[in-house]
Amino acid sequence: MSSLKVAIAQIRCEPAELSANLAMHLDAIARARGLGAELLLFPELSLTDYLVAPDCGALALRPDANPLARLAEAADGITVSAGFIERGEEGRFFNSQGLFRDGRLLAIHRKLNLPGYGALREDRVYARGSGLASVELAAGWHAATLICADAWNPALPWLAALGGASLLLLPAASALGAVGNGFDNPRGWEINLAHTAMTYGLPTLFANHCGRRGGAAFWGGSRILDACGRELARAGEAPELIMAELSQADGEAARRRLPTARDGDPALVGALLCSLISNSERISP
Repeated sequence: MSSLKVAIAQIRCEPAELSANLAMHLDAIARARGLGAELLLFPELSLTDYLVAPDCGALALRPDANPLARLAEAADGITVSAGFIERGEEGRFFNSQGLFRDGRLLAIHRKLNLPGYGALREDRVYARGSGLASVELAAGWHAATLICADAWNPALPWLAALGGASLLLLPAASALGAVGNGFDNPRGWEINLAHTAMTYGLPTLFANHCGRRGGAAFWGGSRILDACGRELARAGEAPELIMAELSQADGEAARRRLPTARDGDPALVGALLCSLISNSERISP
């Protein structure tokens, strides 16, 4: 069974500065490749920084845009996942994460769960994605991407596991106090990440921003977890490159030992969901 050397680039982005952020990406890719990494994950919206009110007209990129082409070219012999504002059709914009390798854009995940609570107003800025698929990185390694709040919709990690993922990529932009009302973001993520990795037997890469910009204090804490939810590496509060080696055999053993996806019974869940929707429609005014 194979192993996979993975890395996370926890970077301090420059708000709305595509050129400066792209330079940071290229430097991190070169360093990670030099250390033998086969996969490198950047945080959510890493090319623009996480902006509460972004100028999407100026910052959004089409999939064939030059900055993304340069990322793809730099991803020579290493798979790279990076975040950007995607320019869609009919004036829509998406919070997207691209997967790049050997000069190609392999896939794009568009954020599905757009928060509109606390200090978060993505539902007013971005259009919602409509797909969730895993991408084969190497033999036996299929990666699914969930962007930040995607991981807080319990159905989405389950669907990723049902879809055959053997690795979860979780780029995020978590700032202290962003949810509000005393919610502890670092503690919440610690519970969420360990639960998801252990429940579904999915090694998980969590990449967060770091540093203070405006009123946002990004707390870092990027980490790599194995298929049992144990931490293999964790970053502090400053820019950092962390690495770990994941075992395919360990992941398969974890999913055999606790076969959550195998026994999930999506037909039953679907029937119960249809019944719930039907009942809700009947009692709606």
